[in-house]
Parts: sequence; C-alpha cells; structure tokens
Amino acid sequence: MRDLSREFARQGHQVTVMLPCTEQIEAWRIEEMDGVQVLRLKAPATKDIGYVRRTIGEFLMPFFMKANLLKSPLAHVKWHGVIWYAPSIFHGPFASFLKKKSRCKGYLIIRDIFPEWAADMGLMKRGGLPHRLFQLIARYQYSVADTIGVQTPGNLKYFENWARKPVRQLEVLQNWLGEPAKLPCSIRLDKTPLAGRKIFVYAGNMGMAQGMDIVLDLAEKMQARNDVGFAFVGRGSEAKRLQEKSKAIGLNNTLFFDEIHPDEIPDLYSQCSVGIVALHPDHNSHNIPGKFITYMQSGLPVLANVNAGNDLAQLIRTEQVGEVCENNSVLELYALAERFLNTERNSVPKPEAQQLFKQKFSVESAVKQIVAAL
Repeated sequence: MRDLSREFARQGHQVTVMLPCTEQIEAWRIEEMDGVQVLRLKAPATKDIGYVRRTIGEFLMPFFMKANLLKSPLAHVKWHGVIWYAPSIFHGPFASFLKKKSRCKGYLIIRDIFPEWAADMGLMKRGGLPHRLFQLIARYQYSVADTIGVQTPGNLKYFENWARKPVRQLEVLQNWLGEPAKLPCSIRLDKTPLAGRKIFVYAGNMGMAQGMDIVLDLAEKMQARNDVGFAFVGRGSEAKRLQEKSKAIGLNNTLFFDEIHPDEIPDLYSQCSVGIVALHPDHNSHNIPGKFITYMQSGLPVLANVNAGNDLAQLIRTEQVGEVCENNSVLELYALAERFLNTERNSVPKPEAQQLFKQKFSVESAVKQIVAAL
C-alpha cells in the first residue's frame, strides 16, 4: 500500500492514507510521507495477540477509526474515491461511512479470501457459528464496494454472484511493487554461520496460511550439504514456533531474523540464490504473494510449495522463473531444490524473472486501472 500510495501521488493525485495505530496515545496524528498525507487513527490492538482478542479488536477497529477521524482536521473532507484492502474483512463500516459522506465510489482490493482459507485449513469448522459470522462480515464488506479487484483469474469465480448486480464491476488487479530505495540491508549473511553458502531466503509473513513446516523439513533433509543455508526474515503468528522447532530438531543451516524495512529487501536478496514461496496445501483459493513479486523484481528465481491448481504454479512454469511443488511432498521439494542447485540455467539475477515483473506487476498500471474503475 505504501508503493501504491507513492505512485498515486507521482501520477498527480492527492492521497490520504488512513490506518489504525495502536501505539499512539492521541486520537489522531497526521504525517507526510513521500508526497502522501498519512492519518494515523488510534484503534485497538490486532497484531501478535490471541485469536479472540484479535477478532474483538478487528471488529471494533472501523468504529474507532470513524470516531477518531471525526475528531481530526480531516473530518469534513470530501473524497473523490475510497480504496481499501482485504485483509482485513472488517473495514466495511469505515469504507461505507467514507463513501456515503463523500458520495463517491469505492474500490476493494482483495488479496485474502477469508474466512474461506481458514475453513479450508481446518482452523474453523465450515458452516459453524464463527465461520458463518465471518462470512457475514466479509459479505457486508463486499457489498460496500463498487469494484472488486482480485489477484488472479482463478479467484473471479468466487465473486460471480456478487458481480451479478449491474452496477458492480469485478476484475483482476495484479499485485504490484514500486521501485525500492535500495537501502543497505541490516542483515549481513556473510557475517553469519551461513557465510559462503547458497542461500534459500523466505522474506514475509509466517502464519498459518503459509504452511511453513515443510520448508523446515526441507532444511532438515538438506542439512548434510554444507553449501546450502536457509534464511527466514519476517514476523507472524508462526514465526516463534518455527524458530523453536528449528532449534529442537538441531538445524544448523537455518537463521531467523526480524522483519526489515522494505527498502532493505533488494540488498538482502543480492546475498541470496533462491526465493521461497510457501502456501498451505489446503487452500482452495488462488494467491500470488507479494514476496513472489519482490523476488521477480530482484531477479531471484523461486522454489515454491503451493496448493494444487494454484494459478501461481502455472505462472512459474510458463515463465521459467523457478521450480514449483503442488503436492506438499518434502521429497519432491527436495528433488526440485537439488535440480535447481545443479542446473546452470538458474543463474542470479535471472532475466526471465525481471522481465516477468516488468510485464505484469508494475505499480504504474495498477494505479491507472484503479483510477479508471473509480
């Protein structure tokens, strides 16, 4: 969203980004960032807490944001369009308030079809009370939007019923990434026990939706190779458990780091050989994670473990930007990793990856598409 906002401003639009902030004491705070006005609105905590507290916090979030917006100097501003992003499914009431107040259209960017993926993975019972409640909340959010942009053609089918109303528009909005500032990375792999190895890197969220255990299983199978290492960078509900599991099974080829600034990512990837993409095998929806795009931008080929039939698998194979496993088999993933390491065509940087990024995932085209819809 930072990159999208920057590009809106670069193309001449006046942009205000409103976001919930749990750390600040005051009801609102206005900042300026790269030509974008940022309004931070105090709201309940929703990160790194238990599921029940998180759900309550997310449910209350839009109402806190509305109340604190009305206390701010922007309370009476009229907007020409409202753009918001899912996750979370709970932004509907706040987006609806902004739209009605300004009598403008709204564009909902869908990157996570919740609660369906949670039911797919058994985190909640399909048809149970929590699942039905979250479905109602998600459907309300969908009803607020005039246009919904999903990230792959495979996700269009899920919204067919929503799109039947003639005033609604459904389209594929590819994920995007702007040009990073390319700051020096605070992580120096040549100063760690993995120095001199070919590094498989995972940079991003480590949660239930990613199904990361198979990557640790792969690291365990490759432990005999002293020329290979695994670096995990980021945060998430599973990050601590994965780090503890790595220690428990005695992995000496893995390192875990906290998340870093996005502008440090290119320098991190310049120290690595392969980018890892992981999606839980029980997903039924299609997903092209943002981390995949960061790998492509840096020319880093990928090793991916994804749910069967995911549009991403076909994209990786067609564009020849890495290796992909669709059956969640650590043996197959190991074979693909070995094939990658033993194949000269997987040099870094990989021109095919950088070309794919330029063709499909530029932030310029994403902004133009959203503006056209609004």
